[in-house]
Amino acid sequence: MIYDSSKFVFNPPPLVSRAHKILIKPNASYPYPYPFSTSRETLSTIIERIKQISDADIIILEGSAKGDSMYPTYKALGYDFARVLMLDVKDCIWVEIENPLPHPFAIATFWVPNVVLSCDFLISVAPFRTIGHNGFLSIKNLLSLLPVSKYRRGSSGGWGALDEFGWDKVFADLYFTLPFDLAIIDGRKKFTGTDDTFKGKTDNLNKIFEGEPYGIDREASMMANLDMQYLDVIRTGKMELES
Repeated sequence: MIYDSSKFVFNPPPLVSRAHKILIKPNASYPYPYPFSTSRETLSTIIERIKQISDADIIILEGSAKGDSMYPTYKALGYDFARVLMLDVKDCIWVEIENPLPHPFAIATFWVPNVVLSCDFLISVAPFRTIGHNGFLSIKNLLSLLPVSKYRRGSSGGWGALDEFGWDKVFADLYFTLPFDLAIIDGRKKFTGTDDTFKGKTDNLNKIFEGEPYGIDREASMMANLDMQYLDVIRTGKMELES
């Protein structure tokens, strides 16, 4: 669903009221404020609405692209929520989980924090961030759940070891392996970068996208005329599972 940001009210799905652990995955690998990273205001709204209907433990989980500690970044972004557990991917116990696709596009198994598997409800909360015609929305937001130490190339940070497989296929495999229940793209503002630096321009979009990750990534991509190759790969995987 696409909402005008001025009219958007987050209403947690009924499953949230029955959950014991809820994981929220922001886009917060770098200490750059909204609209580059997930807004503290948006996270606070989501957390408070969850607390109104559920006594579940709420966990925020993110990993640094450089493999550094996340806690200084959490502080820089103002992520200081009461009764919320803040975790760092690099400090978690990792487990290897299988891709459920009969024929994975690129990766048959992924190493992920075990806390992801212990949560009943998973939410990806991303800003509307693009570089050129590529969007970094709710599904690509899942990449930083993978431990950098497992996927870096050489001594550099990041997930460069996955590059050889083709990123569209990697993101599709990640979507099926980590089935997030809900995604929110905060498009009140849209950040457009010119390259891989952190510089760019900000435009008012005044939209909030909420729903299943594949669906809202497609809606946001169509609205902004973004490349959708990874979404086309996911659609192929969906057809295979349904057949």
